[in-house]
Amino acid sequence: MWKPNQTGSGTGPQTPEPVKPATPSTPSFESSTRPAPAPVAPSASTGEQATIGKSLVIKGEVSGSESLYIDGKVEGSINLSGNRVTVGRNGQVAANISAREIVVLGKVRGNVTASDRVDIRSEGSLTGDVTAQRISIEDGAFFKGGIDIRKPGANEKASDSKSSANSSAERQAVVQV
Repeated sequence: MWKPNQTGSGTGPQTPEPVKPATPSTPSFESSTRPAPAPVAPSASTGEQATIGKSLVIKGEVSGSESLYIDGKVEGSINLSGNRVTVGRNGQVAANISAREIVVLGKVRGNVTASDRVDIRSEGSLTGDVTAQRISIEDGAFFKGGIDIRKPGANEKASDSKSSANSSAERQAVVQV
């Protein structure tokens, strides 16, 4: 009680001492910042992601070991096996794309090969052949080309013999909804 008497006028400032725990509330703000944007979760599952902005034009070969978001123009080839390639709404790609997952929101002209899936969203346009385990084409999307569905774990020789057998009966698909 002797200290409260000395800080009796400081008892009012003692309430600001819980303001000192307000400094620890700043770390709790940081911890609340981490879950809100959740950049850690996508980083953990997909690794780093590079971005090609709206005003960028790339001609040549794009390769690497991280996911890629394209909002500009790319001509040539894109090889990002094991990663995701996303063509944004403003993206225009005239290239063959090889990746684990390919998401099309913009325009793609070229063949795409995905070890997992190809996703053509409603705003997207893909002109070219697709080779993937799974494909998704939303209502409103444009697709013109052939589709080759590869089963997971199928060895190359078995799928090559199947594809050569299917090549005589290859189907062309034009989807515009």
